[in-house]
Amino acid sequence: MSETMAAGGTRTLQIWRGDLTSGQLVDYTLETEPGMVVLDAVLEIQRSQAPDLAVRWNCKAAKCGSCSAEVNGKPRLMCKTRLDHLPADEPITVEPMRAFPIIQDLVTDVSWNYEVNKKIIPFTPREDLPEGDYLIDQADTDRMSEFRKCIECFMCQDVCHILRDQRMHNKYYGPRFMVRLASLDMHPLDGIDRIDQIADEAGIGLCNITKCCTEVCPEGIHITDNAIIPLKERVVDARHDPILKIFKRNNTRPGKKKPEASA
Repeated sequence: MSETMAAGGTRTLQIWRGDLTSGQLVDYTLETEPGMVVLDAVLEIQRSQAPDLAVRWNCKAAKCGSCSAEVNGKPRLMCKTRLDHLPADEPITVEPMRAFPIIQDLVTDVSWNYEVNKKIIPFTPREDLPEGDYLIDQADTDRMSEFRKCIECFMCQDVCHILRDQRMHNKYYGPRFMVRLASLDMHPLDGIDRIDQIADEAGIGLCNITKCCTEVCPEGIHITDNAIIPLKERVVDARHDPILKIFKRNNTRPGKKKPEASA
């Protein structure tokens, strides 16, 4: 980090302006102050130069996930990305996430993610549990606690090449929902057999474990190693392990039941 940028200075931001039909990068120059983050700069530009600039944000504390954008080509939380951590000798580009339709400027339509979420059956206690017996081991708690740190910034969805480049939104749920499925399927008290959904509808076989989703997660969730790869292993065990097939009843894993077909 240069001493000049640590103390503030003049910076140029190239912000994408437009909608679903067309758009382009527009240059804005402003005086920065020490400690400013990209969101500070964008909001200052909105205040002083471009009052019609559309940008989504809420908490400014890296916990709501609202201000996701692509800064210098990489998905980041604007409120967590300091200006003095970016190269001082070149403009800073700020663009909307590319995996989702653009509404206006930096705001994208992420509603598809919430439609996917509706397809996942919530936690359902196993039917063989004694009433009130919901104790689990600390190791299970620790494993699932990692997944619950997700703030739904959808940057893992944005960087996933299956969604971003191949546009296979109809065949793959994406990393965020592999994390949610993992948190449920790995719960020792959950009674739903989710293997068919994970393998078929969610499309886990499409992931080639490049770990790009893990690299951009602001909460440090090990999406690939702790969620996606274990789910892949569970699918293989449930569908192809000859020994496990002997002990399965009605093609269902012990303690699990197939989800009821929707009307």
